[in-house]
Amino acid sequence: MADSAEEHAARFNAAVRSGDWAAFADGFAVDARMDFVNVPAGPFVGRTAIATAYRDNPPDDTIEVRSVSSDDLGDVIEFEWTRGGAGAMALTWTPGGLVSRLVVEFR
Repeated sequence: MADSAEEHAARFNAAVRSGDWAAFADGFAVDARMDFVNVPAGPFVGRTAIATAYRDNPPDDTIEVRSVSSDDLGDVIEFEWTRGGAGAMALTWTPGGLVSRLVVEFR
């Protein structure tokens, strides 16, 4: 599902630029979970909670995908923030192609 991972990153960047997080949130399953590592935020459970978190505390920097690796569990996006710094997003997918779990690690 590496293409889906790339699309997820593109939706994230589009939301950062526009300030509209609705299309990004629509990529999550209704019961999705989002966790952060090395950042005091979350966890957020449910599409509504995830959308609210982004709306209320939106990131102000885009990401550049450095690599995507895939296995039976999902995809891992290694990225760099445009203004510096790096991180990873581990994505697990529903059979319908929505994000069921997202773990974002800041490095």
